[in-house]
Amino acid sequence: MSLIEFTKNRWPWNYGLTDFLNREDFFNNDFFNLEKSSPAMNVKEREDDFEIELASPGFDKKDFKISLEDHILEVSAEKEKEETEKDNEYTRKEFNYRSFRRALQLPKTIDESKDVKATYKNGILRLNLQKRENTKEKAKKKIEVI
Repeated sequence: MSLIEFTKNRWPWNYGLTDFLNREDFFNNDFFNLEKSSPAMNVKEREDDFEIELASPGFDKKDFKISLEDHILEVSAEKEKEETEKDNEYTRKEFNYRSFRRALQLPKTIDESKDVKATYKNGILRLNLQKRENTKEKAKKKIEVI
């Protein structure tokens, strides 16, 4: 996709900055799509815990940093790869850098004093956060109107 639309009557030097930024399709391209930098996430609430899954293929266990403080869960990962190949006639250098960071406000029902279980398998980071004992669902009490 071209950022500037070329027409017979409008050349790039005739474009004002306001025209350029106000185009309907200006922010609708991959460069401005912030969702691609964050992994897809599933959150499951169960009776005793919450399970959070983050799709983050291509990372290793050691690449993740996970913290929990004041009911904010922060998950981030960084991976850097660099290859250099030298020959008498050329030098080839390739690098790749990937990272993400997600912060989630957790409900007050999470027991921060208990350990968070984190596993990484087949590109899925899975976190289990325990609920407090007194906040687990109890049987509903039926109240009759008289």
